[in-house]
Amino acid sequence: MSWPEFLAVYASERGPLRLGDWSATTLPAGRSAFEATIAVGDTIHSASALACGPVAGMTAMLYDLGFGIEIHSFHRHDLGDLHVTFLLCGSGARRTWVMGMGESGVESTLRAMIAGINRTHTAAAGR
Repeated sequence: MSWPEFLAVYASERGPLRLGDWSATTLPAGRSAFEATIAVGDTIHSASALACGPVAGMTAMLYDLGFGIEIHSFHRHDLGDLHVTFLLCGSGARRTWVMGMGESGVESTLRAMIAGINRTHTAAAGR
């Protein structure tokens, strides 16, 4: 499989979800307020969540938009200015590996989560 083919399969940003802006505000007691702009199809949503970390925040936002995701395995590699996250994630009965890349560990993880939803949703819709 070529690198472009690998990216199209495992790091797909094509699908029902696209991530726009993301921000976090630190709050007392180890919590943060997260805000994101998430496109679902042609509709842009402003999402927010209070959580202890960005994965929990994004999971809550996705769930509120009707897209559940479970992370079964998490691996991140920080390569200088590039961060790559690999997830084994599931939605319903489907499990799949996905990848996200970004300028920070958080960005790469969020992109991997979006790829997970896109990949599991596309596979479920094709059944």
